[in-house]
Amino acid sequence: MPAGPSRSRNAAATRNDILKSAIRHFARAGYDGVGVREIAGDAGVTAMLVNRYFGSKEQLFAEAVEVSFAPPVFVAENADALARDVATALITRSARETDDLAPFLIMLRSASNPRAIEIVREAIERHVGKRLAGQLPQPGRQVRSDVLLSVISGVLLMRRVVGTRALNGRNTDQLVDLLEAVFDTIAETPLS
Repeated sequence: MPAGPSRSRNAAATRNDILKSAIRHFARAGYDGVGVREIAGDAGVTAMLVNRYFGSKEQLFAEAVEVSFAPPVFVAENADALARDVATALITRSARETDDLAPFLIMLRSASNPRAIEIVREAIERHVGKRLAGQLPQPGRQVRSDVLLSVISGVLLMRRVVGTRALNGRNTDQLVDLLEAVFDTIAETPLS
């Protein structure tokens, strides 16, 4: 590696730089599409240092997923009006000019790797799935949560990755209203 500007010796900052680089690269290329050397180079460190901090690529991926999926993005801890709040957050946060949706892209681009998708599934269950299920009625709380998360993922895919015109039009209020109705139906449909 060519000599560049020297890094200050701050273990926490170095670890954070590596983690931010990993999130960017896993969101761009998925688990199988990026190597530790590429992540290290972007962070300005060696692959050996990445392994020293994280142990392995799998452990680095697990921590990148954990950091990405932990914050509430679409589902607040205690939503005032769950369906409306989720619909509004989904449309607001999935607009092209907003954030890069790293958690969704990490999931999407790592889906072909069974271990990576297991790590993603566990993080979803531990974070957004738990927040969401806790706000849905029984019976069928878990299936309601998974169906709602599937709709969210589908909207993200069609709106941000595929870029369909109808989902990216100017009338976002109409889209929020429609999604609110879908989410209400998922939450309120009687199940036995």
